[in-house]
Amino acid sequence: MPLPVLRRAGSVLPVLPVVAVVALLGLPVAPDSRATPADAASGLLVLWALVHTVRQARRPLARTAAVVLGLPVVGLAVAASGAATPGDALTGLARHLQVFVLVPIAVVLLVRDRRDARLLLWSLVGLALWQGTVGVHQYLTGTGASYQGTYIRAVGTFGPADVMGMATVVAFGVVVATGLALGTKRRRQQVLATGCALALLVPLALSFSRGAWIATAAGCGAQLLLAGVRRAVTVCAAAAAAAVLLVGGFGVGSAVLQERLTSITQVAAAPDQSVVDRYSLWAAAVDMWRGHPVAGVGLKAFPQHRDGHASLALSSGSDIEGVGWVYRRQPLLSPHNMYLLVLSEQGLLGVLTTVGSWLALLVCALRRLRRAGRARDCAIAACGLLLWQLVDFLYADIGGPSTILTAVVFGVCAWWALARDAAPASTPTGAPAGAPTGARATVQAGAR
Repeated sequence: MPLPVLRRAGSVLPVLPVVAVVALLGLPVAPDSRATPADAASGLLVLWALVHTVRQARRPLARTAAVVLGLPVVGLAVAASGAATPGDALTGLARHLQVFVLVPIAVVLLVRDRRDARLLLWSLVGLALWQGTVGVHQYLTGTGASYQGTYIRAVGTFGPADVMGMATVVAFGVVVATGLALGTKRRRQQVLATGCALALLVPLALSFSRGAWIATAAGCGAQLLLAGVRRAVTVCAAAAAAAVLLVGGFGVGSAVLQERLTSITQVAAAPDQSVVDRYSLWAAAVDMWRGHPVAGVGLKAFPQHRDGHASLALSSGSDIEGVGWVYRRQPLLSPHNMYLLVLSEQGLLGVLTTVGSWLALLVCALRRLRRAGRARDCAIAACGLLLWQLVDFLYADIGGPSTILTAVVFGVCAWWALARDAAPASTPTGAPAGAPTGARATVQAGAR
């Protein structure tokens, strides 16, 4: 094998474990499974990042990155001490650290430059295309999750127990593809990314997930503003045309989609039972916080306190049914709002540390956009992903097999916002393209 090929292959080796975690999310999820291959791989990912950093013999994180990414540990540690049982404390702490601290740090350590970032971002698009293809097949063949008495809801390989899984993956794909198209001047990437984004709108619509629709509209709208007015007009026109084709080309599905879209504006006037349940859970979470304002009720303690704070309008659970799945009622064990989950279980301390960490990421990511340079496509994609996640947290929280992808997304956003080499300085005038600059040039010169 030629030496240049070997060098290129070796240059992407550190980021491949992150890509592997993303790829494993394409495997079917077994009913009632609590751990998935992607979860196991995320643990190996953290170990690999640690070994890789030790072998590199360098300071792993900048001071700002260490503070921002480590900030949630404070609130989590206090909330874990207030958990109902030691088991709840251990499992709750491990899950939150996995999603908001350990995996994001591992991604920051292993994604070294814009080439690694693009590889990871395109892997997210690839996963979205795979899950979206499965979801469209489920809709067309009536083999998805139950929706209004028919098995037409697209859920991908995640199954009816995680109806938000495919919607989340596909929405990430739309946002990433939009960012990759808006942030580059390369015609081939623009065409390919735009095609992927438009294609993914179909399974996103067939997921019937109102929260994912709203978050995607907000994330892509913000990306358009970041990219400039001219491109915003072009993309909006293309999206409008795709929406007309989507609604006009699915027959009975168009009526279902129209009803689902209309229900977004009827949450106050004539809400369905799912909206009533959500309002009841939100009110219960706020009531829990009022009783424990500083440190909350403890990690994983929301289910134990729910009935004592929820109104009688709350139903016993949600229906889970689909082809190949036995019908059952799934209990409502969280407020379906990540901010209120943090507020109720971790109190104001958790809000200041965990939510404060997310907002710090957003501020740092937006501030670095001006000097994105050739990494502008990665920058716009990362900012869009973070904005999508922060909006989606208004309607959802962590839980289910797709949660590990949230951890990877936070890692991508943290890489852009906090990593030393995410926004390299421009190449000095007269220096050849690709020449090392700044501190990196000094280190390499010393190495010679």
